[in-house]
Amino acid sequence: MREYRKVSKGVIFAIVIAVIVIGVSLISLFSLGKEEPESGGKQLAGSVNYLEESNSIEEASTSSDKTVNEVKENKIALNTENFVNSQNTTTNQKQTNTTSKKTNTTTSASKQATKKEEKKEIKFEKPVEGEIIKEFAKDNLVFSNTLNEWTTHVGIDIKAAKTTVVKASYEGTVESIKNDPRYGLTVIIEHDDGYKTVYSNLLTSEFVVEGERVTTGQTIGTVGNTATFEVADESHLHFEILKDNVQVDPTIYIKY
Repeated sequence: MREYRKVSKGVIFAIVIAVIVIGVSLISLFSLGKEEPESGGKQLAGSVNYLEESNSIEEASTSSDKTVNEVKENKIALNTENFVNSQNTTTNQKQTNTTSKKTNTTTSASKQATKKEEKKEIKFEKPVEGEIIKEFAKDNLVFSNTLNEWTTHVGIDIKAAKTTVVKASYEGTVESIKNDPRYGLTVIIEHDDGYKTVYSNLLTSEFVVEGERVTTGQTIGTVGNTATFEVADESHLHFEILKDNVQVDPTIYIKY
């Protein structure tokens, strides 16, 4: 009976040990089972991404018959070219803006210079030296010794001896040389801005011809005695200034 009890205790102890070992083994296996799927999932996802990337590059290279390295190099070259083109576009735009500013500045300066030329004041010079013996009288009357009557006088008579040199009062073009029935041999010079000067009672006009360009102070004739309406007056030059074909007082422009 005692031997049976000893055997029973040994069997029970062995069973307990076996149960413990089996339990520990089951727990270990259960833990490993959880970790392996997770690790395997990560490895599987990485493999899928790698395969997709490889397939993408291979497809790009295959579609254009190029190697993977060539595809990469082409992408780098394309990006570099786009950057350079962007820089060139910016530079060209700056140069265009600078050129536009210079053009505007030049145009503005040209307009200002043109305005100054348009406002250039004409300064008439004395055609001959001498005193005025008959003044301008367009709106009133002066007495004419030749006609022995009161009449208008649309110029000034400047006392000067016969053959005295007559000079152009201002630069211009000889418009006409004619024999006027009242004031004798006459030279008319056309100037800028609608001005004209008239030189009458001349002895000769052989110094200039019609259409000739003359300068201020250039000789255009000599004083004579050809004005039939003023033949009784002292030797003189009959001088007129016209603005837009209307006679104006010469003493406004020339001081005697």
